[in-house]
Amino acid sequence: MSRDDPKRPAPGWTLAMSIAASSLSFIDGSVLNVALPALRQSLNAGAADVQWVVNAYTLPLAALILTGGALGDHQGRRRWLVIGTALFGLASLVCAVGNSLALLLAGRALQGVGAALLLPNSLALLNSAYHGEARGRAVGIWAAAGAISAAIAPLIGGWLVAHAGWRAIFYINLPIAAAAIAIALAKVTEVKERKPSRLDAVGAILATLALLGLTYGLTLWSADRALGPTAPFALGAGLGLAIAFGWAEWRRGDKAMIPLAYFRDRAFVALNLLTFLLYGAFGVSMLLIPYVLIDAGGYSPVEGGLALLPLSILMGLLSPLMGKLAQRVGPHWPLTIGPLLIAAAFLLATRIAADQHYWPSVFPAMALMAAGMTIAVAPLTSAVLASVDAEHTGMVSGFNSALSRTGGLIATALIGGVLGAEGKGLLHAFAGAMVVSAAVAAAASVTAFVGLAGKKGKPSG
Repeated sequence: MSRDDPKRPAPGWTLAMSIAASSLSFIDGSVLNVALPALRQSLNAGAADVQWVVNAYTLPLAALILTGGALGDHQGRRRWLVIGTALFGLASLVCAVGNSLALLLAGRALQGVGAALLLPNSLALLNSAYHGEARGRAVGIWAAAGAISAAIAPLIGGWLVAHAGWRAIFYINLPIAAAAIAIALAKVTEVKERKPSRLDAVGAILATLALLGLTYGLTLWSADRALGPTAPFALGAGLGLAIAFGWAEWRRGDKAMIPLAYFRDRAFVALNLLTFLLYGAFGVSMLLIPYVLIDAGGYSPVEGGLALLPLSILMGLLSPLMGKLAQRVGPHWPLTIGPLLIAAAFLLATRIAADQHYWPSVFPAMALMAAGMTIAVAPLTSAVLASVDAEHTGMVSGFNSALSRTGGLIATALIGGVLGAEGKGLLHAFAGAMVVSAAVAAAASVTAFVGLAGKKGKPSG
């Protein structure tokens, strides 16, 4: 398809729309992490309640994002991006005006559904609008914009928490959602699969229920630090449903939500396993570092947001260059070195203590984490989008995003002991969580080194 073809998606506007839509998810996570201590105090919530404020969003996002990508591939990516973005905006309003934990959790769950529809279709539309090195640079700009928005959001969110209360943080999403919808409808051409096939509804239901059981059981276990009567039942049900999901996908063959033929490619498996490991470990750090600084270190919500600023600034400045470079050198070495630096950053973060200043104890870890994430994020996204044919980028983007969210989902479910600790006990538990996260990030590095060996950079069309 030539650049002058009127059916070709407008690259610049598609990039702007993709940034606006996907930034909703980045902003929401970074703002909420700063607001969690105030939210917990305001609602008199326990450790498990705090976990569910996070997981109520991540669960439907992880479970339904495959369906969101498949719907876009089959029925139109722009259509489902607009639907998902509108749903996210509505859910944010519910969270903002809600006056109870139950209503907040309902709004968070609805946000997760909206994000599951908008995220894979945002990246799929971006992938279809660019080619070759231009695609790598566009993905780098997308990653940089996400980092910048994630940097600004905690500062605004911290100020809002301090001056207007934690509910105000959800209003930030409304103008961004409106802008994304307006650009999509006015400037972005619809893109969908030429030969749509039947959606895998059974697979979507089984995946959702399996994740619900596993996450609920893990959350109960980590919050209570013991296996009561409910947690083993939930875990067993989740595991059984996960097995049923695998069997159902095998029976459907090429018509499955996740065709098993993709898993014959070593690089495809490595990329997705790396995503699961890396984002699980990174999600723990992004939740715990501001939480510990505010709760144990005496930081204000604004100061907690400022603590994360070097991470986002460095990623914002360098990700476009890294995305372009990755198209030339391939993903092997960037995805080996990046997670290794992140593992080292997590080990540095164990030095955070209640009586230490920011520059000697927090900044070195954040700077090293920024370097690792900058090296890894754009090459990982580009490699995943290039791993299959153009007609299935929505589904594959959805699958990879589901793994990243599931990694964070399971990790969040397992840190109830940290969130439930106080004082020196909180710092000790935090240090232990960072050591485990470092081991997981190192495993992601080994996965890339072994699984992507020999994978060279090349122009993608």
